[in-house]
Amino acid sequence: MLRIARRQTWDVRKLPLHHRDPFDRLLIAQARDLGVPIVTRDGAFGDYDVTVAWPGD
Repeated sequence: MLRIARRQTWDVRKLPLHHRDPFDRLLIAQARDLGVPIVTRDGAFGDYDVTVAWPGD
């Protein structure tokens, strides 16, 4: 289980609005904070400074 840190919730507010889904924006903030990639096919994630991975690509 990955807990949500307070700093990550605050970082969501600083993100540009490329993606409107609040939960996805939290995932982006967590990935940025932890330095881990996000596994998704959602193209909007690529507009942020996170590594996006999808198995098979």
